[in-house]
Amino acid sequence: MKDIADHTPAYYDPDACDLGDFTTLIDQTTTAQDAPHAAAIEQNVPIYDMNTLRPMLLDKETRRTIMGEWARVLRHGAGVLALKHTYADTTVLDDATQVYNRIIDAEKRRTGGGGDHFAASGANDRIWNSLQKLCEAAPEVFLRYFANTTIDAICEAWLGPNYQMTAQVNLVHPGGAAQQAHRDYHLGFQTADVSASYPAHVHDVSPILTLQGAVAHCDMPLDSGPTKLLPFSQAYRPGYTAWRRDDFRAVFDARHVQVPLAKGDTLFFNPALFHAAGANTSSGIHRFANLLQVSSAFGRAMETIDKDKMCRLVFPHAVQAAQDGALSAADLSAAIAATAEGYSFPTNLDRDPPAGGLAPETQAALFARALSDGITAEDFGKRLDQMLDARKA
Repeated sequence: MKDIADHTPAYYDPDACDLGDFTTLIDQTTTAQDAPHAAAIEQNVPIYDMNTLRPMLLDKETRRTIMGEWARVLRHGAGVLALKHTYADTTVLDDATQVYNRIIDAEKRRTGGGGDHFAASGANDRIWNSLQKLCEAAPEVFLRYFANTTIDAICEAWLGPNYQMTAQVNLVHPGGAAQQAHRDYHLGFQTADVSASYPAHVHDVSPILTLQGAVAHCDMPLDSGPTKLLPFSQAYRPGYTAWRRDDFRAVFDARHVQVPLAKGDTLFFNPALFHAAGANTSSGIHRFANLLQVSSAFGRAMETIDKDKMCRLVFPHAVQAAQDGALSAADLSAAIAATAEGYSFPTNLDRDPPAGGLAPETQAALFARALSDGITAEDFGKRLDQMLDARKA
């Protein structure tokens, strides 16, 4: 067979990540030719004026031309773009903000508030699943909020039609600390060891399964801490194994840029882009963003499987096989992979918060732990009950 490999290793090793290769990528420059529909380019980030482009999205061919440009920027260009005036009328944002503030107050009284990824606890207020919560609390506001052709177009540009919308409010108060540099969902929400266990080609796939966005519910000048961004960093293929390294984070700290936003603007970026929420050093700006986490329609299995039921049925037989030595640890691991859910998401992050700041325990991890720790079938079932309840909408 003719060797047509690109010499990419089968798996990425954090110790083998090359800072020189990374620096070469982020040394690139965005030009007007890279983003011909942009109104401006600031610190390599294309800035689009949707007051001008919004009417153009109504024409099918022009819409596809603009979407094609956005997709190229996200994949091969800077990896990030800003859409000014995404909301021509920001009244709906004020209405949604009022609803969200009531939700935050209610959740604080009930549970103390939501946790966060990549930031110190208590640095902000978080609403998990702000999409459904807004819909339930104020469906008319929800309708107006998401009746937005610009958001629809950028989501379709990256993910194609039939994308799956989710959202999480992030409210950072004055004095709120910055996040650490990171990449995002999917592989960015895994531990270093788990990320490294996925083959290199999966690292290429992960970024095209989701799109990250942020809706500015207030003006966000630089001192309020808008997202820190490292243009072109999404192009570094081993980046999911590199972003935790101190030397890569040092480059991020030295080279990142920030784009101020006005209320009604949005920012969208490739989830593989190195980024982090900035520190809010302002004296009185409560930086309010609704973070859009949009997924491909293809991020689903072909059949619906009741893995909870399967786990309960298989577990006693697995215990017996382990005790008898009929199946090796490797055999049992393979069987667990076919039986139990091995991924933490989707879940209800209010009831099923991230473990260690990343991802909740999976059915598969519970199954393996139950076997190794000698957990009884009854206790195993109780824990499955808890997991099932925690993941309910």
